[in-house]
This record gives sequence, C-alpha cells and structure tokens, in this order.
Amino acid sequence: MKFLQFLQFLQKNLIWSIPSFMIAGMLFGNFYNPAVLKSAILPFTFLMVYPMMVNLNLKKVFTKGDAKLQTAAQIINFAVIPFLGLLIGKAFFADSPFVILGFLLTSLLPTSGMTISWTGFAKGNVPEAVKMTIIGLILGSVFTPFYLQALIGTTIEIPLLKVFQQIAIIVFLPMILGYITQQFLIWKYGIAVYQKDLKKKFPPISTLGVLSIVFIAMALKSKMIIAEPLLLLKYLIPLAIIYGVNFLLSTVVGKYFFRREDGIALVYGTVMRNLSIALAIAMTVFGEDGSEIALIIALAYIIQVQAGAWYVKFTDKIFGKASFNIIGNATQEGVFSLHDNDSIQNAIYLLKEEHIHSIAILDDKEKPVGLLTSEMILNYLTDQKHDANQIIRNIKLDSFLKFSKNIFS
Repeated sequence: MKFLQFLQFLQKNLIWSIPSFMIAGMLFGNFYNPAVLKSAILPFTFLMVYPMMVNLNLKKVFTKGDAKLQTAAQIINFAVIPFLGLLIGKAFFADSPFVILGFLLTSLLPTSGMTISWTGFAKGNVPEAVKMTIIGLILGSVFTPFYLQALIGTTIEIPLLKVFQQIAIIVFLPMILGYITQQFLIWKYGIAVYQKDLKKKFPPISTLGVLSIVFIAMALKSKMIIAEPLLLLKYLIPLAIIYGVNFLLSTVVGKYFFRREDGIALVYGTVMRNLSIALAIAMTVFGEDGSEIALIIALAYIIQVQAGAWYVKFTDKIFGKASFNIIGNATQEGVFSLHDNDSIQNAIYLLKEEHIHSIAILDDKEKPVGLLTSEMILNYLTDQKHDANQIIRNIKLDSFLKFSKNIFS
C-alpha cells in the first residue's frame, strides 16, 4: 500500500519525478554499462501501456456525441499538429533525421489520460474528452506507420512491418487485455468497488513504466548528454514552440466555434499528446536511435504537464466562468438519482464518477423531491458537526424543495 501511495505521489508530481528519473538515468549510464537495461525495455513498455488500458471506456466511442467537435479535434490532431512538429524539427535540426523523427512522434499521437483529467479540472465537457481520447488513441495507432513512412521515410528507413507489429504489441494487445481485466474486476467485485477502489490503482502503475523507460533512455544516452548538456535546452525550445502554437490554435478554434465546455475539451483533446505510446514506439522500434527520440519525448512530458496545469488557471479568463445550469447538469447525461436515505458519501461518489453537478433525489415511494447539488453538499460538510456518512435527508432543503417543485411539477 505504501508503495502504491509512493507511485501516486510520483504521478501527481510528474513535473519533478520525470527530471529526477532523467538525472538518475544519466548518472547510472555514466558510471555503469547501460547495455544491461536493454532487456527491460519491452516489459517496462508493457507496464507503461497496459494499466492505462484497463480504465479505458471503449463504449464511449459508440455514444452519440457532437460530430462537429470530434471532427474539429481530429483535424487538428492529424492534419495540423504532426506537420507542425515535422516543420519545427526540420527548422531546428535539418541535419539530424532521428531528432526530426522525435519531434514528429511527439506531435503525432494525440490525447492521454491527462486529457480527461485536465478537462475536468477546467470544468470542460468530460464525456466528449473521454470520446476524443479513445478515438485519438485508435486513429493515432493506425495512422502512425503511414505518417512515419510518408513524412520521413525518404531520409530514414522506416521498418514499416516492425512498426505495425510493435503497435499491435504495445497498443492493441494491452487494449484487449485491459478490457478483459476491466470486465473481470467488475464481474468479481462489482461496478461500485471497481469505480471507487480498484480503478484508481492502475494509473500509478503506468507511471512506474513511464519513469522506468525515461530512466533507461537517459542511461543509454548519458555519455552524449553529459558531453553536451546544452542539448537539453536545444530540444526544449522547439518543443515549447510546438506546444505554444498548439495551445493558441486550439484555443482560438475552441473559443470562437464552440461553447465553453466543448472548447475546453477541444483544447485538451488536441494539446495533450499520448507521450507514453510515442515513448513505447521509439524504444521498441528504433533500437539505439530510439533513446535519442525518447529524450525528446521525456522533455515533452515536462512541458505538457506544466502547460496543462497552468492552462487550467487561466481557463476562466480565456473562456469565461462556467455557468452553473442545474437542470442542464442533471439532464446532460440522463438524470442520475439517489434516494433521500442514501448516504452523502454515495452522492459525492456519483457526482465525481459521472462528472455531473446535480442529482435527482427520490423518496421511498420513488417520487422526486428535488435536486441535490455539489454546492449544497459542500456547504453542508463545511459544518464540523456534519460528515459524509450521514444521509441525504439530513441536508436542509428549504430552497431546494422550492426549486424542485418548479422542475418536477
């Protein structure tokens, strides 16, 4: 349990944990022979990708959503950003084809779990962000071999068959196994236990895989980095340009063509790249050269995490404050309900898992008595005499009942 908590700490502090593992990898490679680490690349790659797939909700692909929003996201993801990464790579490193390949891979695979998390923090449209994440993952995995061959195949020999094979091993096999694992856990323990206790255990394990691959990549390139430390800065500047242009483009499109919540989902669905898959492809397909590509991707992690966090802070200034539409929140994903003798803890859990702000409350005769909002719960729990184990009926509902009569009458 303590080890899992440690992994959760590393996951929440990627802005520090990734540089720490980079430095540790460079030190290891400087004092020891890093060749012994090569055999660990594939197992750590699987450890990086498989846990991420367990929590993937594949059914979201088939839900009815905003086709305009999803189309705009994938146009930016596959018709704009990969070419931007290629252009920036060529502009800064015209004579280094594998470095260019690193920038292309960094720009090619859209969306990650961070897409969903940051969208939620910024009060964006989380269901659409989930859908973008799954669609982006599948399309990116399918398109990557063709993009690599078409955009850089004239300067580097792209082992197309090997790329397909590795993507099958590091993306689609873990996806299948992840789905099987998810369904088994739900069957064995129930959906509530899975959502509440089990689901949160997998992302930190994925983080362990990421940090291990970063460590190995840095160890393999340690001699080069120590000999030329300014190389890191040379990589960071073009990466910052790519992310800056990406944020600017997605923000303009999201702000002026979509409503606030959808615009935020668009930004995070196009700027957050799936660096784990890019890292896996680099290390399993391109051998020794893959470690240099991995160095670029590791630096991209640092920029991506920091940029995503700062963008949340400025979201209200860019898109305006979120409007709290109590009816809209209750009906956006269908009406979610609890009984008035359910615990407040269950209400908090439902609000969190379904990414909603209000729940219809029913009495023992299944009649609706109103809506319970996250704000009401927060106000109730600020009193030290109250705790989340009490039942919903204990919350004072004077104004709440008035409001419910207008809705349900």
